[in-house]
Amino acid sequence: MVHLVYCDNIGKKGEKVLDKILAGTKTMIARGAAGRKIPHSRVYKGDRLYFMEKGSASITATAIVKNVQNFVKLSDEDIIKTLAVNQSKLNLSDKQKVRWHKKCLCLVEFENVEEITPLAFEHQGNMDDWLIIEKIEDVVVGTSVPYNYEKSKF
Repeated sequence: MVHLVYCDNIGKKGEKVLDKILAGTKTMIARGAAGRKIPHSRVYKGDRLYFMEKGSASITATAIVKNVQNFVKLSDEDIIKTLAVNQSKLNLSDKQKVRWHKKCLCLVEFENVEEITPLAFEHQGNMDDWLIIEKIEDVVVGTSVPYNYEKSKF
């Protein structure tokens, strides 16, 4: 599968998530919620990730999933411990640690990050911040298809 990941574009001292990924100081993405939410249990080793900065219309980087950790029903102590154990890969600011303090977490480690020639993203109505698609062309201007939420159901 192919995954399109929206990266926050604001952070401590203007640091942007995608900048950290490209610099190699962030090799893991967190997604979490009170209950299971995409991509929890739907992303696997070997899958391809594409990254774009939230608010932009360009897909600018890619990577390969190296490892995935899925957690459910974490206690507050377990959340803190899980984020701390993975902090060297997550590179979270204090604000991001608060944001990802969730009972259900999906931690996606990646490798082989590459900048790509920017692809024009065709946004559709109610897309989430993580899309699961067949191929990247499905969300690129000129070749996009209506987004199908079937792949995003549990």
